[in-house]
Amino acid sequence: MKRTRLAAGAGLVTAGALALAGCSVPYESEVIEDTEITVSWNDIIDNFNTSSTSGNNVANSNIAYMTTAGFNYYNDSPELVQNTEFGSYEKTSDDPLTVEYTINEDVVWSDGTPVDEADMLLSWAYIFGAFETEDGFLFNYANPRPDLATAVPEIEDNKLTLVYDVPYVDWEVQFTTGSVAAHAAVMLAYPEIEDPQEAKDQLVEAIQNGDEEWLAPVAEAWELDFQQANTPDNELITLSYGPYIVEELVEEDYVTLVANDSFAWGPSPKYQRITVRQIADPTAQVQSLQNQDVQVASGQPTPDVLQLVQETETADYYTGDEATYEHVDLTFNNGGPFDPATYGGDEAKAQMVRTAFLKTIPREEIVEKLIRPLNPNAEVRDSILQIPGSPMYEPIVEANGSAEYNEVDIEGAKQLLADAGVEGTVDVKFWYPEGNERRAAEYELIATSAALAGFNVIDDSEPNWEFTDTAANPINPHDAVIFAWASTSLALTGTDQYLGTGQPSNFGGYSNEIVDQRLKDLETELDEEEQIQIQIDVEKELWTDGYGITLYQFPGLTAWDKGVEGIAPAPLAPYYFWNFWEWAPTTGADAE
Repeated sequence: MKRTRLAAGAGLVTAGALALAGCSVPYESEVIEDTEITVSWNDIIDNFNTSSTSGNNVANSNIAYMTTAGFNYYNDSPELVQNTEFGSYEKTSDDPLTVEYTINEDVVWSDGTPVDEADMLLSWAYIFGAFETEDGFLFNYANPRPDLATAVPEIEDNKLTLVYDVPYVDWEVQFTTGSVAAHAAVMLAYPEIEDPQEAKDQLVEAIQNGDEEWLAPVAEAWELDFQQANTPDNELITLSYGPYIVEELVEEDYVTLVANDSFAWGPSPKYQRITVRQIADPTAQVQSLQNQDVQVASGQPTPDVLQLVQETETADYYTGDEATYEHVDLTFNNGGPFDPATYGGDEAKAQMVRTAFLKTIPREEIVEKLIRPLNPNAEVRDSILQIPGSPMYEPIVEANGSAEYNEVDIEGAKQLLADAGVEGTVDVKFWYPEGNERRAAEYELIATSAALAGFNVIDDSEPNWEFTDTAANPINPHDAVIFAWASTSLALTGTDQYLGTGQPSNFGGYSNEIVDQRLKDLETELDEEEQIQIQIDVEKELWTDGYGITLYQFPGLTAWDKGVEGIAPAPLAPYYFWNFWEWAPTTGADAE
């Protein structure tokens, strides 16, 4: 499941209309002059490259979603919708699996440079881990897959043909164009190159010839230069091929986007400007909504926040589960209490300490106190790989070993520590995002419970997610972290990005050869029963190893001013942003 959506077909020309007219219908912008909307999120963009490890988070992706386009997207059903106004893709062979991608000729970056085969070839290079050095992958992509499509794709004008090494089950959502222009990455790395076409030509030649020496500065620019918390001075960083362009960015405050006048390859937006404000506190979000400082509020709600929304007469709201789940992960390689090195390399002893700690986590209490007031039907999530309610969930839960953690077991935890020969208090540095009210409450419940078994859970919170930048912090300094994985698709695969040995999003240093192999097996398995068995095998290892523990499915709460129409929250990321092009002032309402 990938962890970076208009009604199906809206804004697309039907085949019947094309056949009748004999040509495509001219694009008409629906942007309403001098209109703007301000919405809120708990964080703000600080990286314009959402494909890099450091940029792979929801806050960055929300903005990238509005400044890029693509071959497909998920709606709120959710179902996958093809955007034929941008381009097309077709599986042309099953053996070997071959997919042909074509970008329509009129698609351009906001500087007028075509979006074409060079951009797709760059995407292939990092998505499929085409270049690997002694220090790791040349491009620090969030989930490189060097085992899927090793052959350099054939290209021609606006077209790329991708040949897979294996019959990959999730091919339809594996490849996409990114948020970084190929020519921009080259021109930032080589300032002497001033012509975009020359930059793309040299990039294509270097990739085709495997010239890692020439590509190294490009990969470095791709990774580092797009990390910007304020409006970049260089316009190459903010290039867009989507409906909007970033106009202004103020660190940890707001980002304003303005309609892209050249955009004509997807549904047209209505607002001329969209401002996304960073408001971490969900209560403050709702208060801003009540004051009409923002028109949309969404975040990690508490019972008090829901009540506040329900009392807001000027707003409508929606509640429902999101395809995002909360979890606690432990760190295996930082010299802390869960690292075998702490016990002279004794794997079994470290495993007992991890299991002891996880046995103290009050999952049911967390759900009862913090989640059920928002969703009375909420349950503890017992699968790492599958969402509750999916056909595979129950068979996996019945066999994965999660039942050992159904209830807090303080005495069992004490016994495990004794069996491991661990004496005295065990310090655990516990990270949660500072300022997040619900996670602060979760930390308090966990710390209180764990103390009963002899764990001293230390508040190691900080506002930034520095441990997720594995290029800067290859070893996580925190012993335990609590956050959520947000699914961006319904793909069966993709969890290897954080469960696989040495993967860029594996922040805890977890490694298990059986897990690695079975996740690889899952990628080419078409039989559903065997898919379930593979996932059972994976989860048995994870729960036995004390990898971490699942908590609950996110309860979604989105509220919006009645002066806005078109808000339709979706379970997959980017959540309520999925159909931003449908947002519009309510008929008869004054523009904000």
